[in-house]
Amino acid sequence: MIRCVIAVLALLALGYASGFRLNVTGSLPRGVYRLADGPLRRGDVVGFCLEGSFADLARERGYVASGSCPSGLRPLMKRLAGLPGDQVRLTDEGIVCGPEDKPRRWPGVPLARDGKGRPLARASLQGVIPPGSALVLADHPGSFDSRYFGFVPLDSLVRMEPVFVLERSNHE
Repeated sequence: MIRCVIAVLALLALGYASGFRLNVTGSLPRGVYRLADGPLRRGDVVGFCLEGSFADLARERGYVASGSCPSGLRPLMKRLAGLPGDQVRLTDEGIVCGPEDKPRRWPGVPLARDGKGRPLARASLQGVIPPGSALVLADHPGSFDSRYFGFVPLDSLVRMEPVFVLERSNHE
């Protein structure tokens, strides 16, 4: 039994070191993803570490599990919804983001309270995404994403590719 556990742990460590990541949250299709090279494009799955007061909030409220980020949390995985210069607009149906000639609608408006009734702050998401920043959103409209913590540093994002997912996304 001990050998089996050690073998599984060794395989998991080897997979992680090889760039494979497991998503078990509802933010994106559940499954296995891997770190990928190449330029970032709107709609890509990206990984990043949450920092500052929002990392503290995520830890205190249990939104994000412990992991390898400097904050002690696990990296988040979201979709790259907007790049510097893109227009962002909050509507009654969700967030509209992208270049003026080809905006994309993302479902889900920021919620006033989380699933346990605790108040949630809303990020200011009207206007143009500033240089060096990105908008990250999830396929699930109730996800903890840029709706709450705002823009993230573009250079903190790592592109991820699905290897094996259990369901498809509306944004693929």
